[in-house]
Amino acid sequence: MLASTFGSGKIEAGLDEAGRGCLAGPVVAAAVILPVDFEHPLLNDSKKISAKKRELLKDIIKEHALAYAIAEVSPEEIDKINILNASFLAMHRCVEQLSVQPELLLIDGNRFNPYPSIPHECIIKGDGKYASIAAASILAKTYRDELMLKFGEEYPGYGWEKNAGYPTKQHRAAIKELGTTPHHRSSFKLLPEQTSLPF
Repeated sequence: MLASTFGSGKIEAGLDEAGRGCLAGPVVAAAVILPVDFEHPLLNDSKKISAKKRELLKDIIKEHALAYAIAEVSPEEIDKINILNASFLAMHRCVEQLSVQPELLLIDGNRFNPYPSIPHECIIKGDGKYASIAAASILAKTYRDELMLKFGEEYPGYGWEKNAGYPTKQHRAAIKELGTTPHHRSSFKLLPEQTSLPF
């Protein structure tokens, strides 16, 4: 069972992102403030549960959360500030949107750009340890998967409905054959043998 709180006695918001390693699409972050007594037997790191369970949990989280927010940073922004800073920016945008002001941010991972006036704790593999971070990971992933499904309908052939923009063989083969789209990150190594690609 995941820990319900960090034990700070403060209003805690869990934060996580999805899509950092993708070749296409935005990086998406979510922030979730859960009731202190919230628990659910299926809740876990979004990567460790099925798509069906993620969809089920998404609705449960949204129904029970004291507050939640989802934000994205576009491929253009990623190319300008790099993916690590884009991940932090997406998290900052989430915090700005929360209807309840958190007093402590629980960040999945080992690095974070501090948010003004709110302390934070970085927790490696936090999405498998704390309920609020796991909830954030689920909201970020389900939101992003839906987005990439929509983009995949606009740009068929890249397999985004299955790979969500990650660098699979099918995705790389499609880039080689079809070229890039406005959703691709030009600062990423889209093809292993590339020296440069026209954009």
